[in-house]
Amino acid sequence: MAETRVRRPRRFLVCEPRHFEVRYAINPWMRPDAPVDVDLARTQWRTLISVYRDHGHTVEEIDPVPGLPDMVFAANSAFVVGGRVFGSLFHSVERRPESEHYDAWFKTAGYDVYRPLSVTEGEGDLVWTGRYVLAGTGFRTSREAHREAQEFFGHPVIALTLVDPYFYHLDTALFVLDDDNVVYYPEAFSTGSQEVLRRLYPDAVLATRDDALAFGLNSVSDGRHVFIAPQAEALAARLDDHGYTPVPVDLSELHKAGGGIKCCTQEIRS
Repeated sequence: MAETRVRRPRRFLVCEPRHFEVRYAINPWMRPDAPVDVDLARTQWRTLISVYRDHGHTVEEIDPVPGLPDMVFAANSAFVVGGRVFGSLFHSVERRPESEHYDAWFKTAGYDVYRPLSVTEGEGDLVWTGRYVLAGTGFRTSREAHREAQEFFGHPVIALTLVDPYFYHLDTALFVLDDDNVVYYPEAFSTGSQEVLRRLYPDAVLATRDDALAFGLNSVSDGRHVFIAPQAEALAARLDDHGYTPVPVDLSELHKAGGGIKCCTQEIRS
């Protein structure tokens, strides 16, 4: 019998996709000529927020800004551990104006915000495990930003190299289940990074390419419930076998911009 998993209440910052569109291409998922249903995107997003609240999590919202269609992907805005905010410096010039709005929200909420000198995209590539930071590089966040984050937080930062452009952020190839384990798609990483992950997490739940292409790795876990794309059926079944409770939430309209559940979810860790 699988052991009982423990839910931990979380605090999330989110941004409604009121101005969502795909008008440029900065990852392989984005097709500016493909139609986008903004009303559907907003409906799917609202369902996610309702599901979070129904499961006992606190959700706060930042107002979306016209002309910033990717602002919905709140996870990329910052990385917050122990009440300390490490801001973002986006790789793409199209997204750089988002940072000032998120920085202003955090400052109004009483936080100091560190402005990184190197390209870094928040929780897209910085993942808190409870003991150290797993940090992605290869497409967006630079290795220099990894060093900045370690100096800022004083926690060990472990660099992982991404090699598949479809999984351009770490949070499209790996997510944390709880303080002890993760889920990841091995082939998204370099050979050396795969070995690092095997050593760190010998009992990790391994995902397939199909799981990853279905945005199954862009999931959020509260330690018991895993909020996951319904298209990742096989991965959800494996999580259930490991004692976690999959909670399917469809954000398929937002997939058109290369984002999913985690991309829309910035966690504020006090």
